[in-house]
Amino acid sequence: MKIALGADHGGVHLKETIKTFLTEQGFEVTDFGTHSEESVDYPDIAEPVAKAVAAGEYDRGILICGTGIGIGIAANKVKGIRAALCHDCFSAKASREHNDANILTMGERVIGPGLALSIVDIWVHTEFSGGRHARRVAKITNLEV
Repeated sequence: MKIALGADHGGVHLKETIKTFLTEQGFEVTDFGTHSEESVDYPDIAEPVAKAVAAGEYDRGILICGTGIGIGIAANKVKGIRAALCHDCFSAKASREHNDANILTMGERVIGPGLALSIVDIWVHTEFSGGRHARRVAKITNLEV
């Protein structure tokens, strides 16, 4: 699985932890930045990750900022993206099974690395259930302009 990974300055440390974790598990990970604590605007990170996932260049994406909120809002502006903010394991699993989320967002200032890695592990290993959920995801897609 190919994963696009990005973070602003508020999520750079958690991004590095996630990158190591995914690489060690054999995932192909591309880091879209940022690479320091120097302030950057989260839409500038969310946009290229979201566009690459929407274009099919990557199977999924993971975005991190301080809260996971802003970067997720920005990603969801890209047609074809279903970014889900998950700070617990149940939501991570449900976002994949029920919503076919293709981008996971989290906040480094909200959760610690241990929980974050559990969420990532569940999220990358959970498949979309389809069935009645496919109908609902199609209705979401139809809302896109």
